[in-house]
Amino acid sequence: MLKQLSIYAENKKGNMQKITSILEKEQVNIWGSVTNDSAEYGIIRMVVSEPDKAMKALEEDGYMCRLTDVIGVEMEDEVGNLNKLLGALSDSNINVNYIYLSFNRNSGKPVLVFHAEEIGEVEDCIAAKGFCVV
Repeated sequence: MLKQLSIYAENKKGNMQKITSILEKEQVNIWGSVTNDSAEYGIIRMVVSEPDKAMKALEEDGYMCRLTDVIGVEMEDEVGNLNKLLGALSDSNINVNYIYLSFNRNSGKPVLVFHAEEIGEVEDCIAAKGFCVV
């Protein structure tokens, strides 16, 4: 199970670079991220090398952060693999709240990062269906 760092940030020029600068200073590597914005604020979701350390550093700089359990599934880079995974989840009556991509730097394969309710049960379910959970 992966820990995702969610950062609530004002939607203003330079803010993303300020966040990445803090993470660089702390030697925290960003493995994957997605940003959802609105007119004034946004949510930056990241999977990072050291989520607790990243959260502490960002909170010390005034950012509101939260850690959330997410699932990472390593897949072959082939047409239709995302559809197969989503089909397996749907067949098991599992709702996916959101999705984004990362990749495994060691294997070079894509990693689908997603959030669903009952993470532990979902992780067991998809591993039983033959998917590689990271």
